[in-house]
Order: sequence, then structure tokens, then C-alpha cells
Amino acid sequence: MKVTGVVPLFSPYTYCRRLWPHRPAGLSVTLLKATALDAAILAGHVLLYPTGLFQERLAAVAAPDGTARLPVRPGPPVVLLHGFIDNRSVFVLLRRSLAQHGGQHVESLNYSPLTCDIRTAAELFGRHVEGICERTGSDRVDIVGHSLGGLIARYYVQCMGGDLRVRTLVTLGTPHSGTRVAPLADAHPIVRQMRPGSQVIEELGRPAPGCRTRFVSFWSDLDPLMDPLETACIDHPDLDARNIRVTGIGHLALPVHPAVAAGIREALDFADAKERPANGLTVA
Repeated sequence: MKVTGVVPLFSPYTYCRRLWPHRPAGLSVTLLKATALDAAILAGHVLLYPTGLFQERLAAVAAPDGTARLPVRPGPPVVLLHGFIDNRSVFVLLRRSLAQHGGQHVESLNYSPLTCDIRTAAELFGRHVEGICERTGSDRVDIVGHSLGGLIARYYVQCMGGDLRVRTLVTLGTPHSGTRVAPLADAHPIVRQMRPGSQVIEELGRPAPGCRTRFVSFWSDLDPLMDPLETACIDHPDLDARNIRVTGIGHLALPVHPAVAAGIREALDFADAKERPANGLTVA
């Protein structure tokens, strides 16, 4: 078991939420800043959302053998997978950062907002990964998944043999052990699958001997969608997992903030190295 950087934390968000009806003055400045940042990001994302409704167009070039292949940069391709009721537009800034500094080929994928089963989404995602490997000529890919996207990618890796194709899986605010937030949302079947004790969460807790994929999970101590906060950490005896605490931002800022993008680039750069990135990020 290789899990480091996991620290059970006292949550400012939870504390302030309990005090909100009686002591609004007790709200922390950090929490207020994180909330304001998430609100601004949400407003901007609403404007960008239509630009990500369709799958991106993939430009191909002719390979020497006559087959059409995408140009490949050093390192495996990086695949970005969005969260619940979202699309690839959430990764506009992260994709630019990875393309400019990481040097790898980057693709972002959409899955239907009507998706009702994590297993089905993981199976379809696996087909996308096979297609990317075929087009680029790469044997493996790296994946960055936000929220539900990270859970879909983990299910593919851990339960569908995807570790043969995935070198590193980076998750951002993903409820690896299930989240109890927004109980009224249980009307949606995929939300029920993200609850603690669901069959999907239980499957991810089963033994996974020999899993080849390396996991890096970024989790925020101000993430209102993770209840408890530590659910965004990976704790599994068979997985090579590193959990990185992010301080000062909320759920929506994880795929947007430049400090997190730098941490993701570092995690991918050190995927095959003995050195490891820092245990935590302070961004506010």
C-alpha cells in the first residue's frame, strides 16, 4: 500500500455551515474567498458550456504506412474526463496548460448528461481510450478526471482491465468512498451510485492485486460536494495511490486553478520517476 499525504482534517466549510444560521461573522475569510471563486468560475463556465456540447474534432495526419494517425508528442496522450452534468468545456484552461507545458497530446471527451450507470460509462470510456491508442500509436494513456469523471475512469482501470492502457490516473474532487452531500439528489441513479455503500463503491473497494496504474488524487479541504472531505482520497491496499491536499479552493476550481494545473503536470512528469510531487498545495 502506497498512500501518502492523507490527513483527516477539521473542515472549515462544515464548521462554518453549522454556524451559519447564528454566527455569520464567524465565517472564515478563506472559505468566503473560495466560495466567491467557485461562484465566478460557475458563471464563466455557464458561458463556455455550449462550446463543449459536442465531441472535439480530431485532426489526423498520414503515417508512413498510409494509415491516418494523430501527431504524437513525447509522453503518452492525456485524456480529460469531466464530471456530473458537465462537458469538456470545464477543461479549457487545464488543457491549454497541459498542451503548453506538458508536451503531450491532449484530448477531452464527453459522455452523455443522461448517463445513469457508472459501469456503462466506464465501458464506453474504455472504447474511447482504445481509439485514442490506435490513432496515436501509443500503448498507454494518462487520464485526468474531475469529480464523477474520476470515478468512471477508476472503475474502468480497476474493474475492467483498464490498467493495461492507463499509466497514471489523476482525479480531482472525486468521491472515491462515496459522498453523502445533497440527499435529495438520490432521485438520479448515478448519484445513488456515488453514495457510500453503493454497489459501485463496494466494487472499487474489492482487492485489485497487480493493478498497473498509478493514482494521484487531488482533494480540497473546502470542497462542499465531498461529505466527508476525505472521501476524495484513495485508500486501497492494492493501489499505488498518492493523495494531495489542496488548501484554499472549492470543487469547481480544481480543474481551473493554475496551481492545481501545475501539480497535475508534475504528477504526470514524475509518473515513472522515483521522486514524487509535494504532499499538498496551498493556493490561497
